[in-house]
Amino acid sequence: MRKLVMILIVSLLALPQFVQAADSTPPPVSAETAVLIDVASGRILAEKQGEKRMRIASLTKIMTAIVALEEGDSQDIVTTSDKAYAKEGSSIYLKRGEKMKMEDMLYGLMLRSGNDAAVAIAEHVGGSVEGFARLMNEKAEYLGMQSSHFTNPHGLDDSDNHYSTARDMAVLTAYALQNPEFRKIVSAEVKSIPWEGEKWERKLLNKNKMLHLYKGADGVKTGYTKLAKRCLTSSATRNGQQLAVVVLNAPNDWDDSMKWLDYGFSHYPLTEIVKEKQRMGEEKQEDGVLAYYSSRSFSYPLSAEEKSLVDVRLIRNINQPFLEITLGESVLGKVKLTMEQETMAQALNNRFTSNLESFMRTMLEGM
Repeated sequence: MRKLVMILIVSLLALPQFVQAADSTPPPVSAETAVLIDVASGRILAEKQGEKRMRIASLTKIMTAIVALEEGDSQDIVTTSDKAYAKEGSSIYLKRGEKMKMEDMLYGLMLRSGNDAAVAIAEHVGGSVEGFARLMNEKAEYLGMQSSHFTNPHGLDDSDNHYSTARDMAVLTAYALQNPEFRKIVSAEVKSIPWEGEKWERKLLNKNKMLHLYKGADGVKTGYTKLAKRCLTSSATRNGQQLAVVVLNAPNDWDDSMKWLDYGFSHYPLTEIVKEKQRMGEEKQEDGVLAYYSSRSFSYPLSAEEKSLVDVRLIRNINQPFLEITLGESVLGKVKLTMEQETMAQALNNRFTSNLESFMRTMLEGM
């Protein structure tokens, strides 16, 4: 029977024992409910009453924008109806019958929180506000947002049946930030768009102060109504890691968001668990060895004490061998493996190089 020789398993992430454990308690915030999420992995890093049903004001427009981008065409021309023109609240001052490219309306929706743009987009994509709300709820169901229901594209206080939770909105935000067009829109500090019938353009200044208050900030949406109070969803990217925080009914929304983003970046940094083309094991054969290499890198947000608890297992599947990365009983991810035939001399050299790289990485992480 051929013997499987594992070069690297649990020791892959082992750190020196003197690493101080991270404080698992996030700083206090004024928000009634709040959630901090790692965008790429979807891991919830901090939570305060995250599953409590809340009004979400204009954070609704995150759903409006992603549904419009996925179900519509950003190059479509949208016509402003009487209903859109007359919509109360924040506005980009669309005129009756005004025609505008969907992409420009989305900037008006997300930077200036235009309720008129929200209705115009909803009618264009969904046929009506009601039809668009059905699309919003279908997307919520698809994303597993079980504690959310949408009745309109703007978030005004005109229905008690329009609600979500900080956790659901964090899931939605992480999903939306995977869309390049969405990311481009919400990260813009200013945008000029056409103003039909005028000699000048509309200059849209983003209401999201986080874009210039917080280093690395790159989104996403402000919100306020009399019943919902101050709401904010913010995202930021540092050292290749993007986090997003949702705060609902938050008197100190800016400070709350910055404190929790700081907490996330300092306590749950993105940790590379598997490197691309990393040698993960070998199987002895008569004329040499069959070596296993990772097909891609794999990173995950981990606290200091969690890093030594991660387990990496090589699963020998006849059709496709892979790595299974776990933390306790939770599967963090899987990485496909490629196989290469090596002579004994090549195997010895590659094995030494792999072990040396692992040792040096462990030493550097412990410094």
